[in-house]
Amino acid sequence: MIPTAHQVFVLIPLLMEVTLVSDNSTSLSYWLRWEFFFCLLSVLTSTIIASVLIWKYEGSSNSERAYSLYDGEAWVPCVKGLNPVWLLAFRIVASCLLLAASIADVATHGTNLFYYYTQWTLILTIFYFVFGSLLSTCACMRQHKICNAHSRHTDAEKGMYTRLTKAGTDNAVNELGECYFSQAAAFWGYIFQIVFQMTAGAVMLTDGVYWLVIFPFLTIVDYEMSFLTVVVHSLNLVLLLGDTAMNSLGFPWFRISYFILFTACYVMFEWIVHAFVATWWPYPFLNVSEQYAPMWYWMVAVLHLPCYAMFAVGKKAKKIILGLVIISCWCIWKGRNELVFNQIRRSPLEIMVEIKSRGFGWDKNRSSCKNISWNEWCKYPMYML
Repeated sequence: MIPTAHQVFVLIPLLMEVTLVSDNSTSLSYWLRWEFFFCLLSVLTSTIIASVLIWKYEGSSNSERAYSLYDGEAWVPCVKGLNPVWLLAFRIVASCLLLAASIADVATHGTNLFYYYTQWTLILTIFYFVFGSLLSTCACMRQHKICNAHSRHTDAEKGMYTRLTKAGTDNAVNELGECYFSQAAAFWGYIFQIVFQMTAGAVMLTDGVYWLVIFPFLTIVDYEMSFLTVVVHSLNLVLLLGDTAMNSLGFPWFRISYFILFTACYVMFEWIVHAFVATWWPYPFLNVSEQYAPMWYWMVAVLHLPCYAMFAVGKKAKKIILGLVIISCWCIWKGRNELVFNQIRRSPLEIMVEIKSRGFGWDKNRSSCKNISWNEWCKYPMYML
């Protein structure tokens, strides 16, 4: 009998209040129960589906159907006119902040934190930003050398040394940017995009499960909700969203398979550890001796889809959102200048009307919703996202 939604939420606190230390997981009888086989089935099913997707879309025999990645997507910002150095600086700062948070967390709570999926996700996020910083650094240095060579070549054609003006430099950079988006990415570019999509799904799953399931219902003895705990479970998402707002990486749907395999590796790691060492479970629902463990395993497996989909939708709609943010800032700044220089005071309602009207014109000409009407925009301004 399938439990109803009300029964599920009644069972959540009951399951969460059980002890995190199971009966002897090193004994063979622990693993020869029906609950474990149903849990194993969920992991194997997810792993097989992920492997099939990888083989189908990224196998050598299907290379023509694989997602095409260009060299500039890994390090050139999506905002036109924004220098790649800003994206590099953001990734370096994000790496330092996450690394400092991880070190402080381990120093405070000990190395047992590495049993948690949260810490695995945090390490993966740090790796993403460090990897991205290295790629951006190499690409910026390469771009700088090409710009210098372009400058020397221009001066040689003129027969005299003249400093390249800012306009000339900007034109050279824009031409290089277009060139980088016509060249196929190297092997490391594909690896970086895979890590990006794997990190995005893992961060959404980690923070979502923690704040929506574990935090409201889990009661652990001596559990401390400190500032560091909040930072560890939110900073990674904030910084990743900031990087996503600036980068040009695509988000092909089939690479959810790497996200699934990452979670499967974590579950396998926990099973192997508990098969040889009788220790505590980092999450109660991982304990396969519980009656409702299979339900939790299948529920978490299904959660991969909405977590990945939400990030993909946000990634797709970021240009529209950034455009509306820029329009809002411009309208507010315009209202401020009219007050300072022309002594014309505009009410917040008038500024909001201007933002809505200009946003409608921008979105109608930039988004895929060409048939959007003014009445629909006024009632549901975010429905096209």
